[in-house]
Amino acid sequence: MEENKFQPYVPADKVMPEFTVVSIVLGAILAIVFGGANAYLGLRVGMTVSASIPAAVISMGVIRKLLRRDSILENNMVQTIGSAGESVAAGTIFTLPALFMWAKEGLGSAPGLVEIGLIALCGGVLGVLMMIPLRSALIVKEHGVLTYPEGQACAEVLIAGEEGGAKASTVFSGLGIAAAYKFIADGLKIFPSEITYDVSAYKGAGIGIDVLPALAGVGYICGAKVSSYLFAGGVLGWFVIMPLMALFGGDTIMFPVTDMTISQLVAEKGVSELWGNYLRYIGAGAVACGGVLSLIKSLPLIIRTFKDAMGDYGKGRSASTLRTEQDISMKIVLLGILIVAVVMWLVPAIPLNLFTSLIVIVFGFFFATVSSRMVGLIGSSNNPVSGMAIATLLVSTLLLKATGTDGIEGMTAAIVIGGVICVIAAIAGDTSQDLKTGFLVGATPKKQQIGELIGVAVSAVAIGAILYLLSMAWGGYGSNDLPAPQAMLMKMIVEGVMGGNLPWNLVLSGVFIAIVVEVLGIPVLPFAIGLYLPIYLSAPMMLGGGLRWFLEKRKYSSEKEKNSTVQSGVLYSSGLIAGEGIVGILLAVLAIIPAGIDAKGEALYVSNKIDISGMFSIGQIGGLICFALILLTIYLFATKDSKKKN
Repeated sequence: MEENKFQPYVPADKVMPEFTVVSIVLGAILAIVFGGANAYLGLRVGMTVSASIPAAVISMGVIRKLLRRDSILENNMVQTIGSAGESVAAGTIFTLPALFMWAKEGLGSAPGLVEIGLIALCGGVLGVLMMIPLRSALIVKEHGVLTYPEGQACAEVLIAGEEGGAKASTVFSGLGIAAAYKFIADGLKIFPSEITYDVSAYKGAGIGIDVLPALAGVGYICGAKVSSYLFAGGVLGWFVIMPLMALFGGDTIMFPVTDMTISQLVAEKGVSELWGNYLRYIGAGAVACGGVLSLIKSLPLIIRTFKDAMGDYGKGRSASTLRTEQDISMKIVLLGILIVAVVMWLVPAIPLNLFTSLIVIVFGFFFATVSSRMVGLIGSSNNPVSGMAIATLLVSTLLLKATGTDGIEGMTAAIVIGGVICVIAAIAGDTSQDLKTGFLVGATPKKQQIGELIGVAVSAVAIGAILYLLSMAWGGYGSNDLPAPQAMLMKMIVEGVMGGNLPWNLVLSGVFIAIVVEVLGIPVLPFAIGLYLPIYLSAPMMLGGGLRWFLEKRKYSSEKEKNSTVQSGVLYSSGLIAGEGIVGILLAVLAIIPAGIDAKGEALYVSNKIDISGMFSIGQIGGLICFALILLTIYLFATKDSKKKN
């Protein structure tokens, strides 16, 4: 009944330019840009953010202002294609860097570009196809029940029409400022991007902050609540658990360090080594438990979604003559899933067999359903994709070990299964948000679904090169510059289950911490991720989230002015993330281009030549001041429009 009352912005009987060459080309470019930016961000902090809104506003600025075209459906198609890059990046960076780490340890070979591309492509195509039968049940029938926050916000941006140019300039401003800042900090190295301090009077405790614009932007977009959960996890780890380790276990030799005591470790290598060798195992247990708990809680919703989707899709909605109700046909969906399954089974570049390909299909449809409903409730940025991957890895690794596929072969297969599932879940969530936007503005679902597949294909081609580039330039995955926290976690889980060598006392401590947090009613996954990540990453996010809280609590003349101010900050923060990610990739390119030989006979790279830290440096205090200025720019750009109106 609800769906009959709703009328989209563009009526079903009105035809406008939608699936055009301009929308495809611009969307493909944005898919690569935001895919690369989110890959860099995720490998630094273990989180990615939705690219739909920034892609929409950039589209509005380019198509409306530069090309003088005037079709809201064309703009919607751009964001549909463009946002796919972020989801493909999330799925691959959360898992596949584990293969690079094993190669570095001499346990196998690094995945090739074709292998990475095919894994991403298979996961992306399955994610789109498996979500299509769910569209009617989740997007249409539950309109008004499932909010799909990013999807609705993106629709509001598109419907705003004439405001598109101004909003696009806000995104581009953030992009430019963050790009310049990142180049000064990590290119010219005028000030350090990571500032740390070990609290000597409180043995085992430490504090620090990565003074980077993307982290402030992530914190602002996530908001005060999610940022505070992340920071609370960090505080528990760095100011409670690690000091207790140093106090009670100071003279103890513990796993995995066998040549020194905890006191010696802290004294000689610093507090961060205590995190790297011990605390992250506790965090891993908490994250794994959080992922399982989120799945258990969503089981009733999953069952209901299956029933509604199969019943509604089977009634022939895809055969409707209305433009706004046309989906890709069920025959094509099933044929596409079958083809992908055969490709995963028979193509040598993908290390899967018939049994593991079937695992992917079964788990894939299950988690596509979970993801599609979860993003409707909590949004894409909070979608527990890594939790779904963890659950998949636990089950698939146990099955592989039980069937005799063990060692590096079994571990590789488990990570590839997890990688495909991770991409499926991420793309299914992104597709759901995009189809919600299309439902509100009056887009053609079938054309959007084709657009998603194009975005997936383009992103899959690019993501392998991006992974190799970042690995070569930043010291490999698992390094301080590129910790790849989610992939490191996946690696630890697979190794622990397959080899039985995990420090289970530490892991189980994390599991029970997560259970306590769940009993207290605190969202487990953001808290657990904060416990797992270094506090240097959650501290700047907390500052960004605190700034958004301050803006939300200010007095405004109307609710509309408040929403406009907060949304302007979101757009600017999206630009900060994109700008830092783009320059991060640019610096990665410069770091692998040879520029000669130094006096010691070692290779000198272009990035070394632009490093002027020896001639001019403003130090850690300067870095803190610059980060404070970044927070000030978020405030200024968020409030500039409301100041004009007043």
